[in-house]
Order: sequence, then structure tokens, then C-alpha cells
Amino acid sequence: MSRFLHFVEPCSPIRAKEPPAGDAWLHEPKLDGYRLQVVKDGRQVRLYSRRGNDWTYRLPVLAEALMAIPAPAVILDAELCLPGADWAPDFYGLEAAIDERQHDLAVCAFDMLHKDGTDMCSWPLTQRKQVLAGLVQRAKVACLHLVASFPDGAELLASAERLGLEGIVSKRRNARYRAGECRDWRKVKTAAWREANRERWRLFDPHDRGSKRVFRVERAGEVKRA
Repeated sequence: MSRFLHFVEPCSPIRAKEPPAGDAWLHEPKLDGYRLQVVKDGRQVRLYSRRGNDWTYRLPVLAEALMAIPAPAVILDAELCLPGADWAPDFYGLEAAIDERQHDLAVCAFDMLHKDGTDMCSWPLTQRKQVLAGLVQRAKVACLHLVASFPDGAELLASAERLGLEGIVSKRRNARYRAGECRDWRKVKTAAWREANRERWRLFDPHDRGSKRVFRVERAGEVKRA
């Protein structure tokens, strides 16, 4: 892989109680999975986690499939999901699918940071999405999907509630891609998802010395250290 392309720290949305209104915003369904960055450079593909860990060795089937992306060099921001009933992501089955059935996984791309020598992070969101949509359409890679955008956040959030999705992410149409937390991206969780997953992540400080342990609830009643 060339020295030019490398992992880019992801843009992270701030939390919000409700989606912003107005024509300045686009809204996307928030899919419940793992953040994944796809870096294709020539004849190699690298897959990175949210924190920049190289997951290529964990996802060899996907890495091979994504080699068919019809561009010499790209960086895609995506969510790795296991589609369940009505395409609602099955978060609790995701780890098992990574280990046992990667052909069932979906790479759901929602942003594009680089294409063929051009850094696109300074481009407005709408322009990046337009190029991304064309790329995904041409790619015809079974595991690669485009996350659609919608103009009405309140309407999309209501649909997400009905479908049992995690929530939505609202983004300014003209926003550039910024690493780290960004007020131009705002996430709103559905009430149903919050209730169903309120015990999924816990922080526990037994000695009150700032040293926190993180636990994950894998299944109802079963708590494991993350």
C-alpha cells in the first residue's frame, strides 16, 4: 500500500434529543454495528476499526470482495452490519458472523474521504455523497451498500422507531469532513432502541479512583468484560 493513503480519524456526531429541521440538513438511518473504514490503495485493501485498529485479518472475505471497487484508490467511511429481519441490523449476532459467516455481512458506506489522489475531506457533504453513490452503483460488490439520505429528520426518526433501528444521524449539507467530535453531525437514538439496550454498556468504578471497567451485556442476564 502506498504511503499516501492511511487511516483517517473518523468524524463523530454529537448527541441530540431531536433532529434539526430545515433545508440545511440531511438525515440518515443510524445502523447498529461497528464503524469501519475501507482503505483501498492499488492492489491492497485495509479495513480499520473506529480507533484505527487494522481489522483486515479479521475480515479477509470482505477485504477480498472490496478489491472489486472500481477505483485505484479510495477511503470510505462505513458501518459493518449483520442484516437481520427486514434488514434491521442484528448487533448481537455480529461477532459470530465475523467469525463464522462473513458472506452475510454488509459494509454500509455513508461517506467518502478520498478518491484517486484527491482528498475529499474539504468537499461539502452533498458532493462527497454524490461521488460515493456513483461509485457504489458501479461497484456491484455484493457486500457494499449505500446508506441513503433523507430530507425530513422527524419523519425518518419515526420510521426508525417503527423499524426498530438504532436512530438517525443528521448532517449539514455543506459540512466538510472533520476528525473527532463534530457539531455538524448529530445523532438521535430511538426510544425503543434506548430501552432495549440501556444495559448494553456500563461503566463501573469500584474504587472511585478514576479507573473504570467497561462491561458489555452480550445477552439478557449475561455480562462480560469488553
